[in-house]
Amino acid sequence: MIITNQKLFNKGLMLMATFLCIFVSLFLPIWGGAGNGLDAADNMFNRLSKGSSYFIPGVQKQALEMNGKQLTITAKVKDEKVASRAVANLAKAGATAEYKDGAVTYTGDLGTILAAALADADDLFNDRGQAVADRYGLTEKDAEKQIAKAWWAVLDASIKPLQKQKLINEAKVVGQVNKRGLEPGYNFYGIKSEKVLDNVLPLVGLLVFYVVYTMWYGYAIFDMFAGIGLGMSKPKIKKEA
Repeated sequence: MIITNQKLFNKGLMLMATFLCIFVSLFLPIWGGAGNGLDAADNMFNRLSKGSSYFIPGVQKQALEMNGKQLTITAKVKDEKVASRAVANLAKAGATAEYKDGAVTYTGDLGTILAAALADADDLFNDRGQAVADRYGLTEKDAEKQIAKAWWAVLDASIKPLQKQKLINEAKVVGQVNKRGLEPGYNFYGIKSEKVLDNVLPLVGLLVFYVVYTMWYGYAIFDMFAGIGLGMSKPKIKKEA
């Protein structure tokens, strides 16, 4: 390798070395908490996301419109353990349910069933997992998560059967219960909720760091290549005689 501009090359080398030092430090547990720098940033964004993802009250209002709708649905649930838990969930919600030939068949008031699922989702979202487990009389580890998982599985598998029965609005509400109720409740369970307005400085700091750090790497590459004579310049315009 022939260096044509030692000063420029050294500058790029220094930028690359410092870039790599910071890069390695991001994977070390020195940023507070139990994880590394990436974990710390991820946890912060998860907390901020939770603060703006509480849709359950709105979905509960939609579920109220389903009160009194007695339906019989056969939902295909392949996992027998999940299906058995779903049957128990439905029974707790006042429905009759059984698992047979890879499907859960249940009959009950759709509004009451959805209200029960959303009550569990709301408790999970607000970190009241023990209340969910106690409601079903379960004591095993992560029982509250298994309950929510079973609700999601049986309701997700109920959407197509509802659509086939021409119950389009009912299918839509069931989908909303899953997407805006059970999924946020399950995914954000155990995560502290924070508002963006309360974390403006850390958020801006992370975004600025991302931009600066990206440019840092770019200038390091640019200067190193320019130092060995591979820089970019405008081509000379050849004049015709």
